[in-house]
Amino acid sequence: MNELFPDIKTTVLKLSTDKPVRKTPYQVKGVFIKKHASEPITPMLDGTYRKKFSYPRVQVKILNEQIYIIGIKEGVEPVLSIPEKIKELDFGNITFAINDFEEETLDQQFALSGSLVKYSFLTSWAALNHVTGNKYRSTPFKKKKSYLNKLLGTNLIFLAKEMGVSIKKGIYTKVEIPNLHPKSIDDNKWKSFKGDFKTNIILPNYIGLGNGITRGYGTISGLFDIKTVVFDKELDGEETKDMDLVLPDDLSKKRKKIKDKKPMEKRFNKEKSFKGIRKQRNKDSLGSKKRYYKKNRNYAKSKRILSEDFDVVANGNIIIPEKESDLQDDQRFNTEKHHKQQHKF
Repeated sequence: MNELFPDIKTTVLKLSTDKPVRKTPYQVKGVFIKKHASEPITPMLDGTYRKKFSYPRVQVKILNEQIYIIGIKEGVEPVLSIPEKIKELDFGNITFAINDFEEETLDQQFALSGSLVKYSFLTSWAALNHVTGNKYRSTPFKKKKSYLNKLLGTNLIFLAKEMGVSIKKGIYTKVEIPNLHPKSIDDNKWKSFKGDFKTNIILPNYIGLGNGITRGYGTISGLFDIKTVVFDKELDGEETKDMDLVLPDDLSKKRKKIKDKKPMEKRFNKEKSFKGIRKQRNKDSLGSKKRYYKKNRNYAKSKRILSEDFDVVANGNIIIPEKESDLQDDQRFNTEKHHKQQHKF
């Protein structure tokens, strides 16, 4: 493997079904986990490898009411095993017969190009989480696009490293989005954009970038002919004059800065101590009131919603809302327990 032509395969498997698929990627993955537990594809979807791979090697997308399954590097062979063994997807309330499979396998992905290539976000790019969202809000309007360029570049550097590709010369990025005011999506306070971007790295079609990859957000498609891409030359200054360059060291510095950041222990310990005393007093006072109330009143268990944002109490049992169990999916991927909480089959 070398930086110019890394030996990395990817595959895209399109499932042609007898009916339009109006399901989510989570629901499709849930069917594989529950109905096809012994198949090679399932460990790539149920969280078995979430500690080994920081970026999911198999991704499920629903595009134009059709199922696409993308295999990257270690995920290629499990995806290619699907046509031989799986002929239908049974969701319980509806079954989809798979009439045909369309497969495209490519190699030498994640290679640096000597010419710029353009991609389009087919689904919303969930670029901002609660941390980066706060930074974006505080960034002057004239610098917001540059902030997004660097954010995307950092994402691509991380992705290249995850694939074992050394990007010594860095990655250029330029987002082309019509509106710099992001749209809120999901329940995770993510902020998203729609549009295109240019860069100098070859990426597989239909992979996800940003937050919510396992939910189908940030799905990309190349807007170029690979036959026209030049690899054996350097980008010149004229081509990259309005772009941002992200180097591998930038990612390392960012991680080191987070690691080295120390809390202001004295101040926080003092505040914590004061708050602890006040909290204990309130707790003692509240406890005595509760004891009195319990002793002198007979009351039924509540069936009403205590909070729209937290737990729901019904018949004395605490029910966790679906949106709460969805959090942090891109870090831990999807366990079987998680799918059972999310979907009924």
